[in-house]
Amino acid sequence: MAGYKITKKDGYYTYTAPGHNECKCTRLHDPADVDGGKLINGLTHFLPAGGGTEFAANPAESIYYILHGTMKFKGEDGVETVLEAGDSVHIASGSPKCVTNIGPDTAQMLVVLLPPAK
Repeated sequence: MAGYKITKKDGYYTYTAPGHNECKCTRLHDPADVDGGKLINGLTHFLPAGGGTEFAANPAESIYYILHGTMKFKGEDGVETVLEAGDSVHIASGSPKCVTNIGPDTAQMLVVLLPPAK
């Protein structure tokens, strides 16, 4: 196995993520891609006016980075924050949250996940 993996624009795959609605989830990188890999990286496209996720926790530490569009983030404290292109949020493992596309365009969000150690 190599120390790196390049994923070209036609090298990703799509999948269905539980609790995700009106969106297309794509996986760019998995831990098995490289020696000692731990990170998961994906790109999610949320349809306008409502594409998003259910309010739930994920066991992985996560970073969401908005590439395009306008998303509403709601964390466990109930506070809702509008995120736009260039904004990001870092989420602790096990913290409940949700995101919803509140804009007129398809939103694109880069997702980085660090699953818990086994």
